[in-house]
Parts: sequence; C-alpha cells; structure tokens
Amino acid sequence: MADGSQRPIADLRVGDRIVGTERRGTYRHYVETEVFAHWSTVKPALRLTLADGTEIVTSGDHRFLSRRGWKYVVGTMAGRQRRPHLTTDDQLLGFGRSGPTPAACAEYRRGWLTGMIRGDGHLGVHHYERPGRRHGDQHRFRLALIDHEGLDRAQAYLADLGIRTDRFAFSAVTSSRQAMTAIRTSAAAAVAQIAEHVAWPQESTAGWQRGFLAGIFDAGGSRSHRALRIANTDPEVLGRTRAALAAFGFDAVLEDRHRANGLATVRVRGGLREHLRFVHLVDPTIRRKSGVTDIAVKSDADLKVVEVRDLHLQVPMFDITTGTGDFVANGVISHNCFARSTHEWLDLDAGRDFDTQIVVKTNLVEVLRRELARASWKREHVALGTNTDPYQRAEGRYRLMPGVIRALADSGTPFSVLTKGTLARRDVPLLAAAARDVPVGFGVSLAIWDEDLHASLEPGVPTPRARLDLVRAVTDAGLPCGVFLAPVLPGLTDRQSDLDAALEAIAAAGATGVTVVPLHLRPGAREWFSAWLAREHPALVGRYRQLYRGGAYVPAEYRAWLAEGVAPLLRRHGLDGHSGGQARGVDATAASGVPGDDEAAFPAGSLPPVRDRGAAPARGARTRATAAGEDPAAAGQLSLL
Repeated sequence: MADGSQRPIADLRVGDRIVGTERRGTYRHYVETEVFAHWSTVKPALRLTLADGTEIVTSGDHRFLSRRGWKYVVGTMAGRQRRPHLTTDDQLLGFGRSGPTPAACAEYRRGWLTGMIRGDGHLGVHHYERPGRRHGDQHRFRLALIDHEGLDRAQAYLADLGIRTDRFAFSAVTSSRQAMTAIRTSAAAAVAQIAEHVAWPQESTAGWQRGFLAGIFDAGGSRSHRALRIANTDPEVLGRTRAALAAFGFDAVLEDRHRANGLATVRVRGGLREHLRFVHLVDPTIRRKSGVTDIAVKSDADLKVVEVRDLHLQVPMFDITTGTGDFVANGVISHNCFARSTHEWLDLDAGRDFDTQIVVKTNLVEVLRRELARASWKREHVALGTNTDPYQRAEGRYRLMPGVIRALADSGTPFSVLTKGTLARRDVPLLAAAARDVPVGFGVSLAIWDEDLHASLEPGVPTPRARLDLVRAVTDAGLPCGVFLAPVLPGLTDRQSDLDAALEAIAAAGATGVTVVPLHLRPGAREWFSAWLAREHPALVGRYRQLYRGGAYVPAEYRAWLAEGVAPLLRRHGLDGHSGGQARGVDATAASGVPGDDEAAFPAGSLPPVRDRGAAPARGARTRATAAGEDPAAAGQLSLL
C-alpha cells in the first residue's frame, strides 16, 4: 500500500492508494498510484519461486518486470505463443519479500506502550511544597505528538487497561513547528498503573520486542531513502532497541557522536529491503515514515527465478488495474494483466501508448488478397471493426480500406463494417458498388447524444451529429445501416428523455434498425472507465460498484428495466418494425453476440443480407466472430487488425 503497509490483493478496492512505478531518466522509481479496477477470475495456476524464497501463484499470462524488461510467466520461442517469458536466467525487479505482519497480541501492545511512552512520553510523580499550604504529590502522564495515529493507538491500548485519558491541544502551529496534540491523565492510580505496565520486563518475548520496536520507532524513529534510524538519549532504551533488532536478524549499528545530551542513534542497515521488512514485522502506527515514494528501484534482494512449476489445477486469482499500469506484489513489480491487450502483444504500454501509438499493417491489402485466393477459403462473412475501428484517423493517411473493400468484393466474400468514424463517408460509393456483387452490412456506433458528455468521454471522436450524417449518407446511397445505441451508461444516458431524443434523431437519419445495449465493462475498458467516472462523476461510483459487483454485465433486472423503457420509444419512432415484439429494433432471427455484449442482437442492416441460402458467398448472416465465446478478431477466419 502507499503507506507502506500490506494487504491481500483479494481485499483491495477501487480507489485504494498503492505503490506502482514510473520511469524517470535512467531509473524507475516507486510512486503512489490508485486502484482503478479490481476483479477475479479462475485460471490454470503456476507457482513462481525466487531465490530469496518468495513464492507467487500466478497465471501463465501474467507479466513481471525483469532486468531484461517485462516478461510473461510462460511462453514459447516460436509459434503463436512466442513472447518474452521468464527463464531461470531472469532476475526480477523489486525490493524483495519482507514477510507477513503478525497480529497484535497483549505482549505486543505492552511493548508498544513501553517504546512509545519511554521514547516520547512524560510519566512521573512530582513532590511539591507550597508555603502555607499542604504539601503533596502531583501524578502526571502526558504524551504529545504531531501524528494523530500515535495518539489514537495509545488511547486505545490504555483504554484496554481501563485507563482513561483526555485529549487536548498541546501547541499551536508556528512558522517553524507543526501543531501538536496530547493525551493526559493525572489520576494517581492510572499513572501508577502505566508506570508498572511500561517497566522493563525480566524476559523479553518476541511479541513484546515487536511492539517495543514499533513504539520506539513511532516515538523517535526516522526514515530516508537510505537510512532507518531510531534516536534516544537513554542508554537503556538504545540497548534494548539493538537487542530487539538483533533478535529478528537485523544488521543494526550504534551511531554515537558523544553529544552533551547523550543523544545517539541506532541505524538499521540493508536498504529498502530491510526497511520494509522492519515496517511489516513491527507494524508502526505512524505511516508517513513507512512509504517508498520517489525511491529508485534498486535492491540487493536475490530475486532470481528458480522455478516456474505448473500446479495442474485451476484456482481463483485476483488482479487490479492502476494508474501506472503496474503494482508491487510479494516484493516484485507486477504488470496489470490486461488493459487494452492488443498493444501489449507488441510490448507497448497499455495506457499512454494505447492513446498515442497507432499500429498500421501497411501490407494489409496484399496479404488479404493472398488469403482470399486460397482454395480453402469458403467465403464466410468477414466482420470489419469488431475489435478496432477500420476508419480511425490514420486511415485518412494510409487509405487501406478501399483496397480491402475491393479485395473482398472481387473474391465474392460478404462483409460488414462497424465504425464510429465519419471517414467512412469517403468510401460510400465504393461500398455501394461492392454491394452489387456481394452482401454488405453497415453499422454505426453511437453511444452518447449529449454533446458535453460526449466531449468528456469521447474526446477526439466524431460528434453524434456527425455520425448521424454518416447514417444518412449510407442509407441515401441505397445501403442498409443499423445503429448501435451503445453503450447506454447507467445514471448518465439512460433517462427516458435522453433515449427518446437519440432514437428520434436516429430514425430521422434513416437507420434500418437499432440495438440498445447497456454498458458492458470487460477487462480492457473497466479500468479506464472507472478512472474517468471517479474523476468526472464521483457521486456515481457507488452505484456502478453495485451494478457491476457481479462482473462485467449489469444485472438482469437492469437489462429488463432498460428494455421495457426502450420498447415504447422504438414504437413511437417507427424502429420496431422488424423487432418481432422484442422491442429491440432488430430482426427476431438476427444473430446475437454484439461486440462487447454476447447477449445483444445485431440491428437490421448491420450484417450482410442472406441473398441465397444455397450459395456459398452468403452462408448465413451470422459471423463466426459473434458466436458465443469466440473472438471477434477471428471473424471469417481472417484477422484484419
């Protein structure tokens, strides 16, 4: 976690602050980042063992950062699974394992109070004499700190002993000092009980030593990038500190500069690896001393890969997506598993690289014609745009689609196009000509009707009105055009008024069919959308967590509610003529499996029409890509990415 503590990955939640990394010049540095998405899956398990004894149960598709770059757990040197993968020559990067944090026991609490109060508290009985008045003793306990976490723990531990303390403002903030708050009691019995509780034990148990180290570190400890120190003026405190550190195997030295007040320092050596082992072992309460932000990724930990073993079973696994695209687990740097995975296959970053780097297969038309000429090609329907839009801005420069359209039409292969890019208007005459030779379907994706929301969620993408102009141009050319009103965003675009306005405009543009699909948050989009929602509409975060708590789909109740609301709107705008009573604006026999929603049906016009069921070129309107469980990128046995 960002505060240096540890938490099981299964217990993380969206919004948690954790540790990731980023490159700064020559080195990577640890930085604070946010959990944008958290999910679980069941996959075949492998056990990754490192030389320092670390064991990680992981899937074969997970990636870890080695000295040679990001590497998958398993892969091959040739064939479809060819990819960088771990071998026993690889050394992973990170600070190494540090061990679990044991639960606090009674001895731990006693040790912590001893370290904290002896290190930074005031405890004593003062005898006073006043002329003309009765002499007496004043009992006093006081603990003043800048950090409220220390006071909270001290008050809670003392309350467990039946000792009540009062909290008060001790000193105000100044130009050179932070404000301090304190707790106190002046009850004689309470002060005596505290003194007895923090007396040095005759024998120090492991629990007491852990607590004492945590307390004395909270009271007088400090940590920089290279040094963890505990300072005190009492030789007994310093000696007990060194003894406790030695008991847990820490390499600690006394730094005594022979100051007049006796102040000396115990320094823990070993760098970040030992510092975090200390933090996780003793569990100090003041967390600002425990983080790793801005420290360079360097370590002497032995993180060499010893073994990758197939466990021959499937187990539940958890993963997260973060703002940096990585996180630290078991002391090593781990990559987010998915996140726009087509770029990751090319060793590009799934965040900024996905937004800025466009990969173009410039020999696409040549390869396509060669594949279509094979005797084994059965002229199945090829779907363009189910995984990446064929009319992105780059198409304006490379002009690949005219060659693709001609190659498919010349070979007698039916095809369909799904796009939100208005550049397709350039090829409408070519598409109309192709439709005279082979069945052609055309679909336009339209998610948002509100211009402001569109600008926030889809910056740089053609406006809704521009896409409706494309629908009008396609239908004016005599081609069918189905519209995917998708995804409908709960709480943002699912109001009746929003849906009514969008469907009215779609009908006016001449669309031949409409499919209304609720938002579907699969890995690859979930983390990006979650970050956007938290930033732009934080009030809806709770609702989305509830709606998508079961996975990528909204509950059946929401789908039913949306369908009931859409049905009268489709009738009103004349878009239910082919619905067969399904209130979807689609043919009742239409194929299901819309990209992003396996349950939704394709709108009329978006798939090639079936001209002759006995003819090979149009062997049914359903694509192989949209069959349940199949990858849209495999449509028609061709990959046109």
